[in-house]
Amino acid sequence: MKEQNEVLYYRLIQDHLKEMFPIIYTPTEGEAIQNYSRLFRRPEGCFLNIFDQDRIEDNIAQWGEPDDIDLVVVSDGEQNHELLNDELYLGLRQPRVRGEEYDNFVSTFVQSVRKSYPKAYIHFVSSHTNAICMFTHHQQEDFGLHNARRILDKYQPEIACFNDDVQGTGCVTLAAIMAASHVSKVKLQDMRFVLFGSGTAGTGIADQIKDAIAHESGKSKDEAGQQIWCVDKPGLLLKSKKDQLTPAQMPYARDDQAWEGKDHNDLLSVVREVKPHVLIGTSTKPKTFTKEVVQEMAKHVDRPIIFPLSNPTRLHEADPRDINKWTEGRALIATGSPFPPVEHDGVQYEVAECNNSVTFPGIGLGAVLSRTRLLPPSMLVAATKALAAQAPALKDPNAGLLPDVTDVREISVQIAKAVIQQAVKEGLNQEKDIPEDDADLEEWIREQMWDAQYRPLKKVERDSASAHAKGEAGSATSHRSAKV
Repeated sequence: MKEQNEVLYYRLIQDHLKEMFPIIYTPTEGEAIQNYSRLFRRPEGCFLNIFDQDRIEDNIAQWGEPDDIDLVVVSDGEQNHELLNDELYLGLRQPRVRGEEYDNFVSTFVQSVRKSYPKAYIHFVSSHTNAICMFTHHQQEDFGLHNARRILDKYQPEIACFNDDVQGTGCVTLAAIMAASHVSKVKLQDMRFVLFGSGTAGTGIADQIKDAIAHESGKSKDEAGQQIWCVDKPGLLLKSKKDQLTPAQMPYARDDQAWEGKDHNDLLSVVREVKPHVLIGTSTKPKTFTKEVVQEMAKHVDRPIIFPLSNPTRLHEADPRDINKWTEGRALIATGSPFPPVEHDGVQYEVAECNNSVTFPGIGLGAVLSRTRLLPPSMLVAATKALAAQAPALKDPNAGLLPDVTDVREISVQIAKAVIQQAVKEGLNQEKDIPEDDADLEEWIREQMWDAQYRPLKKVERDSASAHAKGEAGSATSHRSAKV
């Protein structure tokens, strides 16, 4: 349908998002990516070859004039050795390139985008080819555990960019924590956090929590980080294990002396010692939030906040029904996949889904409309607070800790508003004449949101037609201004 009628495709999604979401997103999305070469019909982006870096700038420049591109989605591909043996595979048939050549590739791409589209916002994502695919926005996702963090740290101080796997997961999880903080009546700066699973998502969540604590309390980031304990394959992250830790994990490594004589090799021992208010799982280790672990946590806090976030469902650290039962209905729960409500003593509790798709559209919208030069942590905290403010649990403690994805357009308006206002506050906006009044700003945002409606047609002579119209008509002379 998307190939034949784009307006109808998006209208179907817009009007029936609940039914369509599992088809256009998790779990179907992963399978579609794996089968991209077999489903391929026509290119919808720009493919850049790592062995042809001299052409990157020219290839990118073909997509429009400086103000034509608002958003660049880019992927460095996801290595899959099985696909290398597929005769229909469209990517390079070789192992992923590493080291200096890879870094030069990414740097050349970023500099070329900045030169051709200086106001664009970048979103980094993963696919399955050893190439970079450019669409219409600047955002980073799934560049791999090591590269994702490294690339984000390098370019975040220089350009407006976003990594959904690192930052998006952290933002939506933090929003659920903020809502749970309201219900439990425990302030964020007073909470203790245990994160089980310290990969890209886990450390990304830890970073967002640390930034929010520092922003809200005035503590330094190092002080805020002392409220977070990260557990991974070697057990609790300790400084003595630095050779086994990634750069993203190092800030959360604890002093060995503080744990001398204490068991720190399993989750139960850490929970027993730390007595956390919040337990988050991104380990992909199913059933690791055992009855013993959950009840040990529930001994020390009135409303344990427990988020088994690993996907797909079969990899969840615990079933919400069990968590609810083991805590006698006291736990505040969010998961990484949709679950039905749970019940205890006749009281029904809505299980929130920590779905990144309720965050990154609004963040991107705010970044694009404000033409922000950077996307610093303070903007993500503002976006997260805007998302948390829409949680149903603020009005009903038995309702979800996050709003439903079906309300994503209105959610995005509020998140975009918060991002824009923070950009203006920090003097990062390049867009002028942004409304100051809240109501006026919301109206300004809505007016610029695309709606899936057929446009009225008006016949004009070719000489007076717009460049876009000529491009749609197939005029070779207007190719560079055609729709992308």
